[in-house]
Amino acid sequence: MAILLNLETATTNCSVSIAKDGELIILKEHNSSNYSHAEQLHMFIEEALQEASLSIKDIDAIAVSKGPGSYTGLRIGVSAAKGLCFSLGVPLISIATLESMAHQVVLEENTVIIPVLDARRMEVYSSVFNASYSEIRETRAEIIDENSFSEYTEKGKVIIAGSGAEKCKEILTHPNFICNTTVVPSAKEMASLSYQKFKDKNFEDVAYFEPYYLKDFVLLQKKKKA
Repeated sequence: MAILLNLETATTNCSVSIAKDGELIILKEHNSSNYSHAEQLHMFIEEALQEASLSIKDIDAIAVSKGPGSYTGLRIGVSAAKGLCFSLGVPLISIATLESMAHQVVLEENTVIIPVLDARRMEVYSSVFNASYSEIRETRAEIIDENSFSEYTEKGKVIIAGSGAEKCKEILTHPNFICNTTVVPSAKEMASLSYQKFKDKNFEDVAYFEPYYLKDFVLLQKKKKA
């Protein structure tokens, strides 16, 4: 039996789940544009353990969403996960944020899903998965225009899912596009993905693991008053 703690902080949703052998048993999450992860994450971990009648010492591994996503959000989640792994002596597992998003949508045959996270201006972070949830195009930061993802619409339905879908639906007008703006990264879908990696012993080096930012962090400074 394996009990895994899953942490998702890549976007506005602060999400914690506990799963046993890949089956979700507890989910605690709150989606807020205020990015209150620093205050909520450890509280959610404690509440999840309490509701599951578990001690932190019962956890066999920690899984964390590795990005892409918010620089600060990813740092908070990864720092918490690494701290717990060091203190408990358990393995660290990383889950691609866009992959767990893809698993939120039930796919029909010959359907492609493109999870998209809103980046700056008309840019999104995106990856492409087939109906079996296998990645068929790597993660990119890209600017959306009328030709984006056109190679996939010729073969069937294309679901654009995530916070970036809002800007996509204004530009991508092909009838095979379906935009789903309700998908938000969650520790719920991480439950089965992290368990598979646990069984495969697909672990990260706790000392050297870093989030997948995809782009360099840019610090925006306020303009000085004249």
